[in-house]
Amino acid sequence: MSRIRIGSRGSMLALAQANWVKQQLMRRYADLEVDLTIIKTRGDQFIDRAIDAIGGKGVFTREIEEALLRKDIDIAVHSMKDLPTELPAGLAIAAVPVREDARDVLVSRNRQGLKALPRGARLATGSLRRQAQLLHCRADLSLVPIRGNIDTRLSKLDAGEADALVMAAAGLKRIGRAERVTEYLPDEVCVSAVAQGALGIEARDDGAMVALLAFLHDAGTNAEVAAERALLERLGGGCHVPVGARARVEGDTLRMIGVVASPNGKSLCKGIIEGKSTIAREIGRRLAEQLLKNGGAKILTSS
Repeated sequence: MSRIRIGSRGSMLALAQANWVKQQLMRRYADLEVDLTIIKTRGDQFIDRAIDAIGGKGVFTREIEEALLRKDIDIAVHSMKDLPTELPAGLAIAAVPVREDARDVLVSRNRQGLKALPRGARLATGSLRRQAQLLHCRADLSLVPIRGNIDTRLSKLDAGEADALVMAAAGLKRIGRAERVTEYLPDEVCVSAVAQGALGIEARDDGAMVALLAFLHDAGTNAEVAAERALLERLGGGCHVPVGARARVEGDTLRMIGVVASPNGKSLCKGIIEGKSTIAREIGRRLAEQLLKNGGAKILTSS
């Protein structure tokens, strides 16, 4: 193959991710021509509406996947957390590169950490998962919704529309904005989204791209993401359900934490599990069952 067409959203973060893959391919294969195709998704068209109101999981991927199936592009670079747990027939994840920082971070106007924010401070997030966990930690804060790309959100913060933001560390780092981080939030405060910080390179399910992209595939990240996505799949979660999960591979062991919470933060169920990384999906399912048994099922039913 002498040419590859990469499909991507047009945001600064999406393009940074797609261009990183492009650069890796061009370094690996000197004679390979790599083109970038920008595709506008439903999630990009309705930036003033909550994600769950315009379709939930898949709003940032559907149009790109349709282009893959039409053979308008050869591969797509996604933030893995945007991908539904079930892919369209005919498509597959060809590679999962090494993961960026999966944590959530606080970005505040006055460089105050979460504990130091005054009562009633306006904390902005577009994620029900973050909202639920932050309210559980600090019910005195005023959670306000926010949409838009990273720079848009930072601009709104700087303009005084909020006192602080909660965002993904990976996004800030990938676009060179890590200096904006005030505080990295630990699992005890905010368990990250399923597959946060990981990229998924999607292709047609014909095996043609797997060998070509093998040098980018990271087995540890793949196991972590597989466990987290298996948990989400078992819980039946999407953007409308506050579910968080973080798996970490250390040697041949996979340790994982998961959380299910009510949107108002009053009810929260958290669990931890570990096992062999070779059975990552099974570990994710086991943790999901543990969460459901210990109160998660009631939370999900009432959410």
